[in-house]
Amino acid sequence: MLSSAITLGAALVACASAQSQDFDAGVPIGVPVAGNYTGSLRPQIHFSPPQYFMNDPNGMFRAADGTYHLYYQYNPTDIVARNQHWGHATSTDLYHWTNQPIAIFPGAEGEGIFSGSAVIDVNNTSGFFPNQTNGVVAIYTLNTALEESQQIAYSFDGGYTFTKYANNPVISINSTQFRDPKVIWHAPTQSWVMVIAYAQEFVIGIYTSLNLKNWTHASNFSHQGLLGLQYECPNLVPIPMNGSTEPMYLLQISINPGAPLGGSISQYFPGTFNGTVFTPVDGVARIADFGKDNYAGQFFYGIPDNEPQVSIAWASNWQYSQVVPTGPLEGWRSSMSLPRVNTLANVTRIGYDLISIPYDLTPVHDSVLEQNNSLGNGTVLLDYSTLDSGALYFEANISNIPKANATGTLNFTFTSSVTGESLRGGFFFGGDVPFFINRGYIRGFDNPFFTDKFSTNNLITNGQFRLQGVIDRSILEVFLDGGERSATTTFFPEGDLDQMSISTAELNSNTTVSVVVWGLKSAWAAEENINGTVIGNNTMPSNSTMRRRGMSMYGMA
Repeated sequence: MLSSAITLGAALVACASAQSQDFDAGVPIGVPVAGNYTGSLRPQIHFSPPQYFMNDPNGMFRAADGTYHLYYQYNPTDIVARNQHWGHATSTDLYHWTNQPIAIFPGAEGEGIFSGSAVIDVNNTSGFFPNQTNGVVAIYTLNTALEESQQIAYSFDGGYTFTKYANNPVISINSTQFRDPKVIWHAPTQSWVMVIAYAQEFVIGIYTSLNLKNWTHASNFSHQGLLGLQYECPNLVPIPMNGSTEPMYLLQISINPGAPLGGSISQYFPGTFNGTVFTPVDGVARIADFGKDNYAGQFFYGIPDNEPQVSIAWASNWQYSQVVPTGPLEGWRSSMSLPRVNTLANVTRIGYDLISIPYDLTPVHDSVLEQNNSLGNGTVLLDYSTLDSGALYFEANISNIPKANATGTLNFTFTSSVTGESLRGGFFFGGDVPFFINRGYIRGFDNPFFTDKFSTNNLITNGQFRLQGVIDRSILEVFLDGGERSATTTFFPEGDLDQMSISTAELNSNTTVSVVVWGLKSAWAAEENINGTVIGNNTMPSNSTMRRRGMSMYGMA
């Protein structure tokens, strides 16, 4: 065991030896990967990697000082998934991210540091941290051609650099389909609890440990909900139930492939947990997102059990994530979803619904671009071509909807004034009250698996309907009725979307409509240097002069 007095320099030397081989040639050591965030498809308030390919969020935790740590599956050598590392970024508001040096490297060609989690070992249960209370332990899958085993690494500096445990692996079952450990602290039993996927057996294993090194199998949760072709990326998290003090847990399981819309999706199971066994409230398969681009979501460690839990998901789908045009056009692929605040509530006929809304957007609010508190049957038009970020928050509130014989529609459209492409969505207040999103009028990406239309049904309660949404250059997220339903949709236009309309038609006479649209500020602009490059935690003075089209994939300082 290394002394807790280990220095950053020594840690960087250890990392350097791990990545001095040809398979990682050119990957920076101890400094962040630089990236240009000015591309016309590059989201401005959603996190995306500086360059190359990113997928699952990993190891997310909130430190005692309020800093959020996001690690992620990262290939720093190509725009497709392979050569997996743990990338790293930090934030204090979940929108303004600082790119950090790569946190964990594979040790040899053919190895991959696959998905996992991280915890803060406040009580030094591991023995790694005799003189501190902020030691971080990462628990991840080491993938090789022969096996997927579970390994740990520990950090003396709060999660910026890691040392791999000398006695790895901590769990090995001689399987190539055993991955994605998510660990939490279970206070009632004073033990660590891991959920992990026996992927192609459709089993989530539950393990317990007193020290993060020695693990005991406790129980299994198997063959529940949608199976697809394999389980991945389980999460177990305590979560508040609105209107109740009953302690509840949420088990989230991702499936890929085999989702109802194709490819990958996440489902969740509300239930109870006694420290060794998870018991769902029922056998219903509940899908967390009715779009096609929300997968492998993870909840931050370090949020108190009685508070709404905060999550981030990968905003893509394995059916097409490695061929989307941001790779050849701008040198990066994939973004994360908005950070979301999550609770449970009984709001539908099924009950135990996951309520998911955007984390406080105030840090990126710019100004109100349009507001109408008495729209009625009408249209709001907005030209936002001068909005540097190209990102908007929009909201529509409809009230006094009759219980019977409701009529009318609410529609929104984002259009490119140059190419005529459009992204559309809307809600029908009659019949079976469907809501839809249509990305089929966007022409920048054609793929047989890039499903272009999505819909859900949203029953009207209390005579009201609320739509909230965020559009961010190449990603749209919508939230219905305060997050009772949500959807994440990526799209890749040939021209900038810069015109917006929100319209209502044929509503009942007493129905009222209010609409507001906010411009959102780029979370990256302040970090850019004169060439538009974001350096990371060695940021150079910024001069944001290149915010939309015209960036070169290789034009980085």
